[in-house]
Amino acid sequence: MKILFLEDDQAIAMGLIYSLENENYTVNHVKTVAEAKETFKNDDYDLCLLDVNLPDGNGYEVCKEIKNQNDTPVIFLTAYDDEVNVVMGLELGADDYICKPFRVKELMARIKTVIRRNEKSSARTEEPEYLSIKNIRIYVKEAKVVKVDEASNKEIDTELTAVEYRLLLNFVNNRGNVLTRNQLLQDLWDVSGDFVNDNTLTVYIKRLRDKIEIDPTNPEIIKTVRGLGYILEK
Repeated sequence: MKILFLEDDQAIAMGLIYSLENENYTVNHVKTVAEAKETFKNDDYDLCLLDVNLPDGNGYEVCKEIKNQNDTPVIFLTAYDDEVNVVMGLELGADDYICKPFRVKELMARIKTVIRRNEKSSARTEEPEYLSIKNIRIYVKEAKVVKVDEASNKEIDTELTAVEYRLLLNFVNNRGNVLTRNQLLQDLWDVSGDFVNDNTLTVYIKRLRDKIEIDPTNPEIIKTVRGLGYILEK
């Protein structure tokens, strides 16, 4: 984990850098607003620790610059503990606000909390709204499948049974891999809990193709690999 640390007090900086490095953080220490802005512009950081009162301005300027570029988490370290300053920092997008003097163990705990919270938020943000295959969109959270009209980009609901939906997800999760009939059978159970047999699988494949393929007689999504099984290509 890489931290940008803005602090003009050398005594405070040295002690905190030592503690951070003992926690296996890589620390880039700068002493002015100008240095902080330039350094952040030229490198990537997992967290920024910012003092507020600095020789050439204040940490709020740096926080604003950071949040304009991306959502790197920011923690303010400052002697100003009045409500106005705290609120100002948080409204600029800061993730936490710690007043000096602070206990190092508490700071380390709060750093870990902010980083962990940011990682979870990033994971949620990166999660796609839907999976796309040709003209088909699968909204996994809603267990919803739609066809997209290419001319109007309009979504048309496609009703799948529970087994058909599970079968489609199995293909999606194994894109680019041939799935044998045995592999598909091992994964599929019908809604009553009975094992799906080989003849029933053929029926499900046909019904699924009828619902999602533009031309079910010449499938472009779920293709047959003769003698082996089926594949949904990447």
